[in-house]
Amino acid sequence: MAGLLAASALAQAPARRLTTIEGLRRFPNYYHLQNVLVRGSFVETDGRVSLRADDQDIAVALGDGVRALSGVAEVRGLFLDIGRLEPGDPRLAGTSRATDVERWPLPGQELVLAITSATGAPQVQGTSVRAVALEPWRFEGEPVTLVGQFRGRNLLADLPGAPARSPYDFVLRATDGAIWVTGRRPRGQGFDLSVDARVDTGRWLAITGRVIRAGGLVMVEASGIALTEEPAVTDAASDDDVAPPPAPIDVVFSTPVAGEREVSPDVRVRIQVSRGIAPDSVDGRVRAVRVAPGGAAVEPLEVRTSYDATLRAIDVTFAAPLPSFATITIELLDGVVGLDGGPVQPWSLTFTVGP
Repeated sequence: MAGLLAASALAQAPARRLTTIEGLRRFPNYYHLQNVLVRGSFVETDGRVSLRADDQDIAVALGDGVRALSGVAEVRGLFLDIGRLEPGDPRLAGTSRATDVERWPLPGQELVLAITSATGAPQVQGTSVRAVALEPWRFEGEPVTLVGQFRGRNLLADLPGAPARSPYDFVLRATDGAIWVTGRRPRGQGFDLSVDARVDTGRWLAITGRVIRAGGLVMVEASGIALTEEPAVTDAASDDDVAPPPAPIDVVFSTPVAGEREVSPDVRVRIQVSRGIAPDSVDGRVRAVRVAPGGAAVEPLEVRTSYDATLRAIDVTFAAPLPSFATITIELLDGVVGLDGGPVQPWSLTFTVGP
């Protein structure tokens, strides 16, 4: 029971994600509509305010009562990829797009950090996963020792991408920050952890190595790995870091479409959603039935599901060809959630098989 509770706690989406401006710009699809924390300095150019760090800039919208500070600031806010929203979306309030809807940008073209709070960044004391995740340029190439939880091969979607440097790359997380560890298999005296087993997540490791960066990802190239105990004191999130409930996720497209007739008996159903979802949450939460005239369920159908993170699409295949002229209904059940914890809205699709 204790193990199940621990796994459940680890699976919950964090209230915020620590990242860098480079990370936001490299992975806008992943961070879109997520509450993030970054460090940078406010700069003003031609009357527009942006946040800058490590020669990277991002446009900002200052919320009520938020002012641009001098020096390095620790900034909390909601990250918006404008092209993934519709004109008139209330989350655009305070941005230039709240009134300007002409020439709407494509996804990835216009990025904004809607800031809810900004404070002076505390001076870095020692090294930690949090410090390295927020300001990796300060530690790049330097030897460090970091303590954190083993999270496997990004099994809990803590980070937006993978370095793909070896079959044993894994994520190390401590409170609200996460980085990749590469260069060493996660095993040593008394332990041998699997990067693909959720049961191993939560073990505490001490990693010795060198900080490196590539493609917007922060890594430690490990030279030593050892089991350790959870630190007695960790960086806890303050009350103002608690995120508002994440927005629901909608199904934006499906193939076949609702009501379509003469669908192939070997059809593969694709369900595309508006934001990235947690792949594990799909398992066992897609139901398919053959229905009789009048809507009564006749029989459940066995299906297999997979998730394509690049397309944000759930693919559904049937274990056997569908009967000719059958009416099929597919439903997404409660429990499918986004990477930010937002629930997928109730959805169903009904179509008819051809001869």
